[in-house]
Amino acid sequence: MTAAAEPLSLFLHTVENLAEFHREHEKFYAAAPREQAIELQRHARTLHALADRWSRPMPPRVPASEPYEGAEDLNDRTAVQLDGVLFLEGWGVPPELSRIQRELRTRGQETLATGEWMSSAMQTSWDAALTLLDIAPLADQLGERHRIIANDWQAAGLNTVVGRLLERAADILDRMDLTPAGVRADLAGDARFPHLLHSTAELIDRAADLLSESAGLVHDNDRRWRIFHDRVAALLTLPPVGAVPAPEASA
Repeated sequence: MTAAAEPLSLFLHTVENLAEFHREHEKFYAAAPREQAIELQRHARTLHALADRWSRPMPPRVPASEPYEGAEDLNDRTAVQLDGVLFLEGWGVPPELSRIQRELRTRGQETLATGEWMSSAMQTSWDAALTLLDIAPLADQLGERHRIIANDWQAAGLNTVVGRLLERAADILDRMDLTPAGVRADLAGDARFPHLLHSTAELIDRAADLLSESAGLVHDNDRRWRIFHDRVAALLTLPPVGAVPAPEASA
């Protein structure tokens, strides 16, 4: 529907509403991905630290006398400090490592859903922005409005890639037997686990970088949204074309 086919004021009210609330919504997406990126980088550092530890010659094992003893050949102090990952002699996969696996899977699925939603929303916004061509006073704002959509569309694509990277990182960890016995068996054989952990961490690192880029793109919109919103709000204060000014009250 074109602006000519509906009351101009109603159309402008709709445009102002979108500009106001979507600007506020984007303030979240200009910050939250950076916070998520920091958390992901911490997980990646934990995995890198374990991989480095398992790549070095292992000390002779001393039989454990009780199940809560730390596995001296598997633990890395950096991994313990960053994410609390502690291998115990009488237990299985460290719960903190299992939590990282779950978070990667969950975050990957959520980010994929965000990317799909944003892509769909930007297609709708792109189509709707064509209507703005009918509003002469907004002619100089068309570039700003389309830049906002382009930034969000690009951020949507980055979110989709992030989701794929995190899901694949979770896939790799799911295929590894990360119990003390499983890690020791691998290190005594092909020793693939250090390489797999480094690769997993690299996927996570890249996902973190892309999340930060996504936040930067959305943050670039804030000034554009403000200028666009203020212009539309100013238009709503003008009398309709052809309207007769109200007579001034007599003294």
